[in-house]
Amino acid sequence: MAGDQRTTTVGELPTPEPDGTRLPAVVTTVVWLLWAVSCVALGVQSRTGAWDLAGVVRVDGLTAVMWTTVTFFSGIVHSYSRRYMTGDRTIDRFFARVFAFTLVVMLLVAADSLALFWVAWLVMGLLMAGLIGHVGDWQQARAASSLARRYFVAGSASLAVGFVSLWWVTGATTVSGVASALGADAPAAVLLAAGALLLAASIQSALVPFHAWLLSSMTAPTPASTLMHAGFVNAGGVLLVRFAPVVTADSAVMLGIVLVGAASALGGKLLKTVRTDIKGQLGCSTVGQMGFMIMQAGLGFFAAAIAHLILHGFYKAYRFLSSGSHVGHEHPDPSTPAESMGPLGAAVVVGTALAGGGLFAVLTGKGTGVDSGLLLTLVVVLTVVHAARDVVTHAALPPAIRYGAVPLVALPALAAYAAIYRVLDGLLTGLPATGQPVALTPIHGFVAAAFVVVYLAVERGAYTRSRRLYVALLNAGRPPTDTLLTNTEEYDEH
Repeated sequence: MAGDQRTTTVGELPTPEPDGTRLPAVVTTVVWLLWAVSCVALGVQSRTGAWDLAGVVRVDGLTAVMWTTVTFFSGIVHSYSRRYMTGDRTIDRFFARVFAFTLVVMLLVAADSLALFWVAWLVMGLLMAGLIGHVGDWQQARAASSLARRYFVAGSASLAVGFVSLWWVTGATTVSGVASALGADAPAAVLLAAGALLLAASIQSALVPFHAWLLSSMTAPTPASTLMHAGFVNAGGVLLVRFAPVVTADSAVMLGIVLVGAASALGGKLLKTVRTDIKGQLGCSTVGQMGFMIMQAGLGFFAAAIAHLILHGFYKAYRFLSSGSHVGHEHPDPSTPAESMGPLGAAVVVGTALAGGGLFAVLTGKGTGVDSGLLLTLVVVLTVVHAARDVVTHAALPPAIRYGAVPLVALPALAAYAAIYRVLDGLLTGLPATGQPVALTPIHGFVAAAFVVVYLAVERGAYTRSRRLYVALLNAGRPPTDTLLTNTEEYDEH
Protein backbone atom coordinates (compact mmCIF):
# COMPACT_ATOMS: atom_id res chain seq x y z
CA MET A 1 0.00 0.00 0.00
CA ALA A 2 1.39 3.42 -0.96
CA GLY A 3 2.65 5.44 1.96
CA ASP A 4 2.80 2.48 4.35
CA GLN A 5 5.71 3.23 6.70
CA ARG A 6 5.31 0.21 9.02
CA THR A 7 8.52 -1.62 9.95
CA THR A 8 8.68 -5.37 9.42
CA THR A 9 10.07 -7.14 12.48
CA VAL A 10 11.76 -10.50 12.08
CA GLY A 11 12.36 -12.64 15.13
CA GLU A 12 11.05 -15.36 17.40
CA LEU A 13 7.36 -15.16 18.12
CA PRO A 14 6.32 -15.20 21.78
CA THR A 15 4.68 -18.36 23.05
CA PRO A 16 0.97 -17.54 23.03
CA GLU A 17 -1.33 -18.38 25.87
CA PRO A 18 -4.94 -19.26 25.13
CA ASP A 19 -7.44 -16.90 26.69
CA GLY A 20 -8.88 -17.92 30.02
CA THR A 21 -6.53 -20.80 30.86
CA ARG A 22 -3.21 -21.08 32.63
CA LEU A 23 -3.16 -24.88 32.78
CA PRO A 24 -0.59 -25.38 29.97
CA ALA A 25 1.91 -23.04 31.61
CA VAL A 26 1.33 -24.46 35.10
CA VAL A 27 1.69 -28.16 34.22
CA THR A 28 4.70 -27.45 32.00
CA THR A 29 6.45 -25.79 34.93
CA VAL A 30 5.50 -28.66 37.24
CA VAL A 31 6.89 -31.27 34.82
CA TRP A 32 10.24 -29.49 34.57
CA LEU A 33 10.34 -29.31 38.37
CA LEU A 34 9.66 -33.05 38.46
CA TRP A 35 12.59 -33.54 36.10
CA ALA A 36 14.86 -31.57 38.43
CA VAL A 37 13.68 -33.65 41.39
CA SER A 38 14.22 -36.84 39.39
CA CYS A 39 17.80 -35.82 38.61
CA VAL A 40 18.42 -35.32 42.33
CA ALA A 41 16.78 -38.68 43.09
CA LEU A 42 19.02 -40.36 40.51
CA GLY A 43 22.13 -38.90 42.11
CA VAL A 44 21.06 -39.81 45.64
CA GLN A 45 19.91 -43.31 44.70
CA SER A 46 23.18 -44.09 42.96
CA ARG A 47 24.95 -43.44 46.28
CA THR A 48 22.50 -44.80 48.85
CA GLY A 49 20.77 -47.72 47.11
CA ALA A 50 17.06 -48.53 46.82
CA TRP A 51 14.30 -47.02 48.95
CA ASP A 52 11.16 -48.96 49.88
CA LEU A 53 7.75 -47.83 51.05
CA ALA A 54 5.86 -50.67 52.72
CA GLY A 55 5.67 -52.91 49.67
CA VAL A 56 3.87 -50.23 47.64
CA VAL A 57 6.65 -48.44 45.77
CA ARG A 58 10.38 -49.06 45.40
CA VAL A 59 12.84 -46.48 44.10
CA ASP A 60 15.84 -48.35 42.70
CA GLY A 61 18.22 -47.69 39.82
CA LEU A 62 15.65 -48.51 37.14
CA THR A 63 13.08 -46.24 38.78
CA ALA A 64 15.45 -43.28 39.04
CA VAL A 65 16.70 -43.65 35.46
CA MET A 66 13.19 -43.91 34.04
CA TRP A 67 11.92 -41.00 36.16
CA THR A 68 14.66 -38.78 34.77
CA THR A 69 14.04 -39.94 31.20
CA VAL A 70 10.24 -39.77 31.31
CA THR A 71 10.06 -36.32 32.88
CA PHE A 72 12.61 -34.94 30.42
CA PHE A 73 10.69 -36.18 27.38
CA SER A 74 7.43 -35.03 28.95
CA GLY A 75 8.90 -31.57 29.59
CA ILE A 76 9.89 -31.28 25.93
CA VAL A 77 6.41 -32.37 24.83
CA HIS A 78 4.69 -29.97 27.22
CA SER A 79 6.84 -27.04 26.11
CA TYR A 80 6.37 -27.83 22.42
CA SER A 81 2.62 -28.29 22.83
CA ARG A 82 2.07 -24.84 24.32
CA ARG A 83 2.50 -23.37 20.84
CA TYR A 84 1.42 -26.39 18.79
CA MET A 85 -1.96 -26.74 20.53
CA THR A 86 -2.76 -23.03 20.70
CA GLY A 87 -6.27 -22.38 19.36
CA ASP A 88 -7.45 -25.92 20.10
CA ARG A 89 -10.81 -25.77 21.87
CA THR A 90 -9.86 -28.72 24.07
CA ILE A 91 -6.31 -27.66 24.93
CA ASP A 92 -6.91 -28.09 28.67
CA ARG A 93 -8.06 -31.66 28.15
CA PHE A 94 -4.96 -32.39 26.07
CA PHE A 95 -2.57 -31.02 28.70
CA ALA A 96 -4.46 -32.76 31.50
CA ARG A 97 -4.06 -36.09 29.71
CA VAL A 98 -0.38 -35.58 28.94
CA PHE A 99 0.36 -34.53 32.51
CA ALA A 100 -1.67 -37.41 33.94
CA PHE A 101 0.15 -39.79 31.59
CA THR A 102 3.48 -38.55 32.93
CA LEU A 103 2.44 -39.11 36.55
CA VAL A 104 1.05 -42.58 35.81
CA VAL A 105 4.26 -43.68 34.07
CA MET A 106 6.30 -42.40 37.03
CA LEU A 107 4.06 -44.44 39.31
CA LEU A 108 4.38 -47.51 37.07
CA VAL A 109 8.18 -47.63 37.10
CA ALA A 110 8.21 -47.18 40.90
CA ALA A 111 5.42 -49.64 41.72
CA ASP A 112 6.35 -52.62 43.86
CA SER A 113 2.78 -53.76 44.47
CA LEU A 114 1.54 -56.03 41.69
CA ALA A 115 -1.95 -54.53 41.93
CA LEU A 116 -0.61 -50.98 41.71
CA PHE A 117 1.60 -51.91 38.74
CA TRP A 118 -1.37 -53.42 36.90
CA VAL A 119 -3.64 -50.43 37.54
CA ALA A 120 -0.95 -48.02 36.35
CA TRP A 121 -0.41 -50.16 33.22
CA LEU A 122 -4.13 -50.11 32.39
CA VAL A 123 -4.58 -46.39 33.06
CA MET A 124 -1.47 -45.59 31.01
CA GLY A 125 -3.01 -47.36 28.01
CA LEU A 126 -6.39 -45.68 28.41
CA LEU A 127 -4.77 -42.24 28.59
CA MET A 128 -2.75 -42.90 25.45
CA ALA A 129 -5.86 -44.12 23.63
CA GLY A 130 -7.52 -40.84 24.61
CA LEU A 131 -4.60 -38.87 23.18
CA ILE A 132 -4.79 -40.83 19.92
CA GLY A 133 -8.45 -39.83 19.61
CA HIS A 134 -7.96 -36.28 20.88
CA VAL A 135 -9.61 -34.72 17.80
CA GLY A 136 -13.00 -36.17 18.53
CA ASP A 137 -14.60 -34.55 15.48
CA TRP A 138 -12.64 -36.88 13.21
CA GLN A 139 -14.34 -40.21 12.73
CA GLN A 140 -10.93 -41.67 11.90
CA ALA A 141 -9.47 -40.45 15.19
CA ARG A 142 -12.29 -42.08 17.12
CA ALA A 143 -11.74 -45.33 15.22
CA ALA A 144 -7.98 -45.26 15.87
CA SER A 145 -8.60 -44.55 19.55
CA SER A 146 -11.06 -47.42 19.81
CA LEU A 147 -8.63 -49.81 18.10
CA ALA A 148 -5.76 -48.80 20.39
CA ARG A 149 -7.99 -49.12 23.46
CA ARG A 150 -8.88 -52.70 22.52
CA TYR A 151 -5.23 -53.59 22.12
CA PHE A 152 -4.26 -51.98 25.43
CA VAL A 153 -7.08 -53.66 27.34
CA ALA A 154 -6.01 -57.00 25.85
CA GLY A 155 -2.44 -56.31 26.95
CA SER A 156 -3.65 -55.47 30.45
CA ALA A 157 -5.67 -58.69 30.53
CA SER A 158 -2.55 -60.66 29.57
CA LEU A 159 -0.61 -58.89 32.30
CA ALA A 160 -3.34 -59.80 34.80
CA VAL A 161 -3.01 -63.47 33.81
CA GLY A 162 0.72 -63.28 34.43
CA PHE A 163 0.35 -61.61 37.82
CA VAL A 164 -2.33 -64.03 39.01
CA SER A 165 -0.14 -66.96 37.97
CA LEU A 166 2.81 -65.52 39.88
CA TRP A 167 0.67 -64.93 42.97
CA TRP A 168 -0.67 -68.49 42.72
CA VAL A 169 2.84 -69.96 42.69
CA THR A 170 4.65 -67.66 45.10
CA GLY A 171 1.92 -66.17 47.27
CA ALA A 172 3.70 -62.81 46.84
CA THR A 173 1.82 -59.60 46.07
CA THR A 174 4.88 -57.47 45.29
CA VAL A 175 7.43 -57.42 42.49
CA SER A 176 10.30 -57.82 44.95
CA GLY A 177 8.43 -60.63 46.72
CA VAL A 178 8.01 -62.55 43.48
CA ALA A 179 11.71 -62.19 42.69
CA SER A 180 12.78 -63.55 46.07
CA ALA A 181 10.24 -66.42 46.05
CA LEU A 182 11.18 -67.90 42.68
CA GLY A 183 13.45 -70.91 42.85
CA ALA A 184 15.79 -72.57 40.39
CA ASP A 185 13.10 -74.84 38.94
CA ALA A 186 10.29 -73.01 37.16
CA PRO A 187 6.87 -74.71 37.46
CA ALA A 188 4.36 -74.53 34.60
CA ALA A 189 2.55 -71.58 36.16
CA VAL A 190 5.75 -69.48 36.05
CA LEU A 191 6.22 -70.34 32.39
CA LEU A 192 2.61 -69.32 31.78
CA ALA A 193 3.30 -66.04 33.59
CA ALA A 194 6.43 -65.45 31.52
CA GLY A 195 4.49 -66.00 28.30
CA ALA A 196 1.75 -63.65 29.46
CA LEU A 197 4.29 -60.96 30.34
CA LEU A 198 5.93 -61.33 26.92
CA LEU A 199 2.55 -61.00 25.21
CA ALA A 200 1.75 -57.86 27.22
CA ALA A 201 5.15 -56.39 26.36
CA SER A 202 4.71 -57.24 22.66
CA ILE A 203 1.35 -55.48 22.48
CA GLN A 204 2.62 -52.44 24.36
CA SER A 205 5.74 -52.13 22.18
CA ALA A 206 3.73 -52.67 18.96
CA LEU A 207 5.79 -55.67 17.90
CA VAL A 208 4.75 -57.62 14.82
CA PRO A 209 1.93 -58.77 14.57
CA PHE A 210 0.52 -56.25 17.09
CA HIS A 211 1.73 -53.18 15.20
CA ALA A 212 -1.66 -52.19 13.74
CA TRP A 213 -2.56 -49.93 16.66
CA LEU A 214 0.67 -47.94 16.27
CA LEU A 215 0.36 -47.47 12.51
CA SER A 216 -3.28 -46.43 13.00
CA SER A 217 -2.39 -43.77 15.56
CA MET A 218 -1.33 -41.07 13.06
CA THR A 219 -4.51 -39.15 13.88
CA ALA A 220 -2.90 -38.18 17.20
CA PRO A 221 -1.46 -34.66 17.51
CA THR A 222 2.27 -34.65 16.81
CA PRO A 223 3.22 -34.05 20.49
CA ALA A 224 1.13 -37.08 21.47
CA SER A 225 2.85 -39.14 18.78
CA THR A 226 6.17 -38.03 20.20
CA LEU A 227 5.17 -39.14 23.70
CA MET A 228 3.95 -42.44 22.26
CA HIS A 229 7.06 -43.31 20.23
CA ALA A 230 9.60 -41.88 22.67
CA GLY A 231 7.99 -43.23 25.83
CA PHE A 232 4.83 -45.31 25.74
CA VAL A 233 6.11 -48.15 23.55
CA ASN A 234 9.20 -48.48 25.75
CA ALA A 235 7.07 -49.81 28.59
CA GLY A 236 7.37 -53.31 27.10
CA GLY A 237 11.11 -53.27 27.70
CA VAL A 238 10.67 -51.87 31.21
CA LEU A 239 8.22 -54.69 31.97
CA LEU A 240 10.73 -57.37 30.96
CA VAL A 241 13.50 -55.72 32.98
CA ARG A 242 11.34 -55.35 36.07
CA PHE A 243 10.27 -59.00 35.86
CA ALA A 244 13.64 -60.37 34.77
CA PRO A 245 13.52 -63.16 37.42
CA VAL A 246 10.37 -64.49 35.74
CA VAL A 247 11.45 -64.37 32.10
CA THR A 248 14.93 -65.70 32.87
CA ALA A 249 13.55 -68.66 34.82
CA ASP A 250 13.70 -70.87 31.73
CA SER A 251 16.10 -70.65 28.78
CA ALA A 252 13.30 -71.47 26.34
CA VAL A 253 11.47 -68.29 27.35
CA MET A 254 14.57 -66.18 26.76
CA LEU A 255 15.04 -67.80 23.35
CA GLY A 256 11.40 -67.05 22.57
CA ILE A 257 11.99 -63.40 23.47
CA VAL A 258 14.93 -63.29 21.05
CA LEU A 259 12.80 -64.81 18.28
CA VAL A 260 9.94 -62.37 18.88
CA GLY A 261 12.35 -59.43 18.88
CA ALA A 262 14.18 -60.60 15.74
CA ALA A 263 10.91 -61.07 13.84
CA SER A 264 9.76 -57.57 14.73
CA ALA A 265 13.15 -56.00 13.96
CA LEU A 266 13.10 -57.45 10.46
CA GLY A 267 9.36 -56.95 10.02
CA GLY A 268 9.51 -53.27 10.93
CA LYS A 269 12.44 -52.74 8.56
CA LEU A 270 10.54 -54.39 5.70
CA LEU A 271 7.30 -52.51 6.39
CA LYS A 272 9.18 -49.21 6.33
CA THR A 273 10.35 -49.84 2.76
CA VAL A 274 6.82 -49.55 1.33
CA ARG A 275 5.64 -46.51 3.30
CA THR A 276 5.82 -43.12 1.59
CA ASP A 277 4.55 -40.85 4.38
CA ILE A 278 6.94 -39.46 6.99
CA LYS A 279 4.93 -40.48 10.06
CA GLY A 280 4.24 -43.94 8.65
CA GLN A 281 7.95 -44.52 8.08
CA LEU A 282 8.69 -43.37 11.62
CA GLY A 283 6.03 -45.73 12.95
CA CYS A 284 7.49 -48.73 11.10
CA SER A 285 10.94 -47.71 12.31
CA THR A 286 9.63 -47.81 15.87
CA VAL A 287 8.29 -51.34 15.32
CA GLY A 288 11.76 -52.44 14.20
CA GLN A 289 13.63 -50.63 16.95
CA MET A 290 11.39 -52.08 19.63
CA GLY A 291 12.25 -55.48 18.18
CA PHE A 292 15.95 -54.77 18.70
CA MET A 293 15.21 -53.68 22.27
CA ILE A 294 13.33 -56.89 23.02
CA MET A 295 16.13 -58.95 21.44
CA GLN A 296 18.65 -57.39 23.82
CA ALA A 297 16.46 -58.28 26.78
CA GLY A 298 16.17 -61.85 25.47
CA LEU A 299 19.95 -62.12 25.34
CA GLY A 300 20.11 -61.18 29.02
CA PHE A 301 21.48 -57.66 28.45
CA PHE A 302 18.79 -55.70 30.23
CA ALA A 303 21.00 -52.63 30.66
CA ALA A 304 21.50 -52.59 26.88
CA ALA A 305 17.71 -52.72 26.42
CA ILE A 306 17.29 -49.70 28.72
CA ALA A 307 20.08 -47.83 26.92
CA HIS A 308 18.43 -48.63 23.60
CA LEU A 309 15.01 -47.37 24.66
CA ILE A 310 16.46 -44.13 26.05
CA LEU A 311 18.54 -43.34 22.96
CA HIS A 312 15.70 -44.38 20.67
CA GLY A 313 13.43 -42.07 22.65
CA PHE A 314 15.73 -39.09 22.02
CA TYR A 315 15.92 -39.92 18.32
CA LYS A 316 12.18 -40.37 17.84
CA ALA A 317 11.32 -37.28 19.86
CA TYR A 318 13.51 -35.23 17.54
CA ARG A 319 12.19 -36.88 14.37
CA PHE A 320 8.51 -36.43 15.26
CA LEU A 321 8.81 -32.88 16.50
CA SER A 322 10.73 -31.96 13.34
CA SER A 323 8.73 -34.14 10.94
CA GLY A 324 7.11 -31.13 9.27
CA SER A 325 10.46 -29.91 8.02
CA HIS A 326 11.09 -33.20 6.19
CA VAL A 327 8.09 -32.90 3.87
CA GLY A 328 9.16 -31.88 0.36
CA HIS A 329 6.96 -30.36 -2.32
CA GLU A 330 9.14 -30.70 -5.39
CA HIS A 331 9.28 -32.96 -8.42
CA PRO A 332 12.10 -35.51 -8.71
CA ASP A 333 15.14 -34.11 -10.49
CA PRO A 334 16.36 -36.51 -13.21
CA SER A 335 19.81 -34.92 -13.00
CA THR A 336 20.24 -35.97 -9.38
CA PRO A 337 22.82 -38.77 -9.23
CA ALA A 338 21.47 -42.14 -8.16
CA GLU A 339 22.43 -43.53 -4.80
CA SER A 340 25.39 -45.86 -5.14
CA MET A 341 27.93 -47.28 -2.73
CA GLY A 342 30.61 -48.76 -4.94
CA PRO A 343 33.60 -50.88 -3.83
CA LEU A 344 35.24 -48.05 -1.87
CA GLY A 345 32.00 -47.19 -0.10
CA ALA A 346 31.39 -50.84 0.75
CA ALA A 347 34.90 -51.10 2.19
CA VAL A 348 34.32 -47.98 4.32
CA VAL A 349 30.98 -49.30 5.60
CA VAL A 350 32.25 -52.79 6.41
CA GLY A 351 35.51 -51.53 7.93
CA THR A 352 33.73 -48.98 10.11
CA ALA A 353 31.15 -51.56 11.26
CA LEU A 354 33.80 -54.12 12.23
CA ALA A 355 35.91 -51.47 13.96
CA GLY A 356 32.83 -50.23 15.79
CA GLY A 357 31.95 -53.73 16.96
CA GLY A 358 35.50 -54.27 18.20
CA LEU A 359 35.50 -50.90 19.99
CA PHE A 360 32.19 -51.71 21.70
CA ALA A 361 33.49 -55.14 22.78
CA VAL A 362 36.68 -53.65 24.22
CA LEU A 363 34.93 -50.83 26.09
CA THR A 364 32.13 -52.97 27.55
CA GLY A 365 33.71 -56.42 27.74
CA LYS A 366 30.71 -57.84 25.85
CA GLY A 367 31.47 -60.04 22.89
CA THR A 368 34.92 -61.06 24.06
CA GLY A 369 33.72 -64.48 25.25
CA VAL A 370 31.59 -67.27 23.84
CA ASP A 371 28.24 -66.11 25.15
CA SER A 372 25.33 -63.94 24.05
CA GLY A 373 27.63 -60.92 24.16
CA LEU A 374 28.69 -61.98 20.66
CA LEU A 375 25.13 -61.47 19.44
CA LEU A 376 24.89 -58.11 21.20
CA THR A 377 28.04 -57.00 19.41
CA LEU A 378 26.56 -58.30 16.15
CA VAL A 379 23.54 -56.04 16.68
CA VAL A 380 25.94 -53.11 17.13
CA VAL A 381 27.76 -54.02 13.90
CA LEU A 382 24.50 -54.20 11.92
CA THR A 383 23.39 -50.86 13.34
CA VAL A 384 26.62 -49.26 12.16
CA VAL A 385 26.21 -50.88 8.72
CA HIS A 386 22.75 -49.33 8.39
CA ALA A 387 23.82 -45.85 9.53
CA ALA A 388 27.06 -45.83 7.51
CA ARG A 389 25.31 -47.00 4.37
CA ASP A 390 22.86 -44.09 4.54
CA VAL A 391 25.76 -41.63 4.61
CA VAL A 392 27.94 -43.32 2.00
CA THR A 393 25.08 -43.57 -0.53
CA HIS A 394 24.13 -39.90 -0.10
CA ALA A 395 25.23 -38.91 -3.58
CA ALA A 396 24.70 -35.18 -3.01
CA LEU A 397 27.67 -35.09 -0.64
CA PRO A 398 31.28 -34.94 -1.88
CA PRO A 399 33.08 -38.33 -1.73
CA ALA A 400 35.64 -37.06 0.77
CA ILE A 401 32.88 -36.16 3.22
CA ARG A 402 30.89 -39.31 2.56
CA TYR A 403 33.82 -41.65 3.12
CA GLY A 404 35.78 -39.70 5.69
CA ALA A 405 32.94 -38.65 7.96
CA VAL A 406 31.63 -42.19 8.51
CA PRO A 407 34.41 -43.48 10.79
CA LEU A 408 35.04 -40.03 12.31
CA VAL A 409 31.42 -39.84 13.47
CA ALA A 410 30.51 -43.50 14.01
CA LEU A 411 33.42 -44.52 16.25
CA PRO A 412 33.11 -41.66 18.79
CA ALA A 413 29.34 -42.23 18.82
CA LEU A 414 29.89 -45.90 19.63
CA ALA A 415 32.32 -44.96 22.38
CA ALA A 416 29.64 -42.69 23.86
CA TYR A 417 27.06 -45.49 23.59
CA ALA A 418 29.41 -47.90 25.35
CA ALA A 419 29.89 -45.36 28.15
CA ILE A 420 26.12 -44.94 28.54
CA TYR A 421 25.72 -48.70 28.61
CA ARG A 422 28.32 -49.07 31.37
CA VAL A 423 26.67 -46.34 33.46
CA LEU A 424 23.26 -47.95 33.15
CA ASP A 425 24.71 -51.38 33.85
CA GLY A 426 26.09 -49.98 37.09
CA LEU A 427 22.79 -48.35 38.03
CA LEU A 428 20.89 -51.60 37.44
CA THR A 429 23.31 -53.58 39.58
CA GLY A 430 21.34 -55.18 42.35
CA LEU A 431 18.19 -55.75 40.33
CA PRO A 432 17.50 -59.49 40.42
CA ALA A 433 18.48 -61.61 37.39
CA THR A 434 19.72 -58.69 35.29
CA GLY A 435 23.48 -59.22 35.36
CA GLN A 436 24.10 -62.45 33.47
CA PRO A 437 24.03 -63.04 29.69
CA VAL A 438 22.37 -66.20 28.47
CA ALA A 439 24.38 -69.19 27.29
CA LEU A 440 24.68 -69.63 23.53
CA THR A 441 23.05 -72.64 21.88
CA PRO A 442 23.05 -73.93 18.29
CA ILE A 443 19.57 -72.42 17.92
CA HIS A 444 21.00 -68.97 18.77
CA GLY A 445 23.60 -69.48 16.05
CA PHE A 446 20.97 -70.46 13.51
CA VAL A 447 18.77 -67.47 14.42
CA ALA A 448 21.76 -65.10 14.20
CA ALA A 449 22.80 -66.43 10.78
CA ALA A 450 19.26 -66.23 9.41
CA PHE A 451 18.83 -62.73 10.83
CA VAL A 452 22.05 -61.48 9.20
CA VAL A 453 21.14 -62.99 5.82
CA VAL A 454 17.67 -61.43 5.80
CA TYR A 455 18.94 -58.11 7.17
CA LEU A 456 21.60 -57.78 4.47
CA ALA A 457 19.11 -58.85 1.80
CA VAL A 458 16.81 -56.03 2.89
CA GLU A 459 19.72 -53.57 2.91
CA ARG A 460 20.54 -54.54 -0.70
CA GLY A 461 16.91 -54.20 -1.78
CA ALA A 462 16.37 -57.86 -2.66
CA TYR A 463 12.71 -57.51 -1.70
CA THR A 464 12.11 -55.17 -4.67
CA ARG A 465 12.37 -58.11 -7.07
CA SER A 466 9.13 -59.68 -5.82
CA ARG A 467 5.80 -58.01 -6.57
CA ARG A 468 4.05 -60.54 -4.37
CA LEU A 469 6.23 -59.58 -1.39
CA TYR A 470 5.67 -55.89 -2.08
CA VAL A 471 1.90 -56.32 -2.05
CA ALA A 472 2.10 -58.45 1.10
CA LEU A 473 4.15 -55.76 2.86
CA LEU A 474 1.81 -53.03 1.66
CA ASN A 475 -1.18 -54.91 3.08
CA ALA A 476 0.58 -55.80 6.33
CA GLY A 477 1.55 -52.18 6.95
CA ARG A 478 -1.78 -50.66 5.97
CA PRO A 479 -3.84 -49.52 8.97
CA PRO A 480 -7.57 -50.33 9.06
CA THR A 481 -9.44 -48.25 6.49
CA ASP A 482 -11.65 -46.53 9.03
CA THR A 483 -8.57 -44.99 10.70
CA LEU A 484 -7.17 -43.41 7.51
CA LEU A 485 -7.69 -39.68 7.11
CA THR A 486 -7.34 -38.94 3.40
CA ASN A 487 -9.19 -35.65 2.93
CA THR A 488 -6.78 -32.78 3.61
CA GLU A 489 -9.69 -30.35 4.06
CA GLU A 490 -10.47 -32.13 7.32
CA TYR A 491 -6.98 -31.28 8.57
CA ASP A 492 -7.53 -27.61 7.81
CA GLU A 493 -10.59 -27.53 10.02
CA HIS A 494 -8.51 -28.50 13.06
